[in-house]
Amino acid sequence: MNKNTSSSGSALTMYIAKNMIIGVLLAVFVIILVKIVIGLVGPSRVDQTALPQREDIVHPKPVEITSVEAQKKQHASAGSGGHTSEAVQDSRKVKSGHTQAGHAQSAVMDGGLSHSSKVDQAAPEKSAKIDSEPVQDSHAKRSAQEKAVDPKAATKHGESSRSSEIIAAAALHADQAETQKKAHPQATDSGGQSIEKSATKIVPGHEDTQAHATPDHEHVEAEQQTFPMVGMAFVDAVARPLEYELTQRFYGWRPNDILDFTDNVNNFQLGVLEVTRRSAVILSERISRTGSTAAFDKNLQNAMNWFMIKSDRYWFPSAESKYKDGLTELRTYFKRLEKGEAQFYNRTDNLIPLLMAYQDLLGSCDENLVKFKEDDGSIVSYFRADDYFFYAQGVASALHTILRGIEKDFVTMVDRRGGMEMLHHAIESCHHAMELDPWIVLNSDLSSVFANHRLNMAGPISHARFYLGVLIRALST
Repeated sequence: MNKNTSSSGSALTMYIAKNMIIGVLLAVFVIILVKIVIGLVGPSRVDQTALPQREDIVHPKPVEITSVEAQKKQHASAGSGGHTSEAVQDSRKVKSGHTQAGHAQSAVMDGGLSHSSKVDQAAPEKSAKIDSEPVQDSHAKRSAQEKAVDPKAATKHGESSRSSEIIAAAALHADQAETQKKAHPQATDSGGQSIEKSATKIVPGHEDTQAHATPDHEHVEAEQQTFPMVGMAFVDAVARPLEYELTQRFYGWRPNDILDFTDNVNNFQLGVLEVTRRSAVILSERISRTGSTAAFDKNLQNAMNWFMIKSDRYWFPSAESKYKDGLTELRTYFKRLEKGEAQFYNRTDNLIPLLMAYQDLLGSCDENLVKFKEDDGSIVSYFRADDYFFYAQGVASALHTILRGIEKDFVTMVDRRGGMEMLHHAIESCHHAMELDPWIVLNSDLSSVFANHRLNMAGPISHARFYLGVLIRALST
């Protein structure tokens, strides 16, 4: 008896559950069907209704851009005795007056002028509204014009025609422009050029714009920084990437941390360090010397030695302290160049070894990015692919900054050999490598729907290496 009761109860429960599931599915199907029907019928009705505009947002109306039909209606309603041509000329005068007043007011705002230049800004705005609105009713428009025109002009001329009102508004705008120009001769005239003295120069810096590894070592500034002596741009470019990683990167230098949680940033910093090392060696051994018999520069020798300290040294000495000492030596050499106390030889035989060192480094990165097996025969794992990716990106980031320095200090020699285009292509390829910023570095199969980010990085790295090779051949001829 109990068994039969329990079996019947379970059967009833199953029956109710099945009916509820079927009911839910039918309800979902009906809702989807209704939405499809509404979507098929709705667009024709929606297109006929205009979207409401927010009242708190002010949309300025253009003064100079008016349709031909609106101008014809304005001219037809303005001329009481067939003064159509006069109204056209007067409207052109008003537009030129608006333009002059607008330039003068923008110059006043940029230059920080006195309060007296902002008194009569309401009149141009009112007259602009009159010119831009289409004529729907002549009586309503005449009443709006009488409210918008200057009270003095309305009292003087009375209820005159449209042409007289336009001439009065144009004269008022021209007087404002002339008054502002006389009061502030440093403001712009008609070209819209800003005052040069008000431009502020921003000191070069770095911003850690991406969360995990990739910063932009190129400084953002209002105008390009100029260096008075040859070699200063290149030395500054060599020091800037590593300087950023040591002093401005959050949590500083990481490859020698005891608790290693951020291997992406670690490998990125190792790539930057390797480019800095090779640059310091060529700068010390070749670019700062006249030949093999010339003495080494003391500051550059110290910088080269400090940069050779192992990146994972935590203490006695620590990597951070020695790298900072090396940057201090580079900055000392930089100041000596500015004073004319150091030598920098931007010759072809000095630039070619530097570019060859960069080409070799990019070749190593390219090989690590495209290979599928390690030297021991094992398949490249996900963790190793991650390391290869960010190391190559660190190399590209540092090279992007240094190649810009080469572009400034070796411009005459490279341009004479026709190599500026190749140099620009190499800089652009490094920039493309810097822009890759995946959330997770995937190492999928080539035919997979998922990405293989190592190969994505290999593209711009290979292009940069190729263009540096073409540039080396151009300089060698």
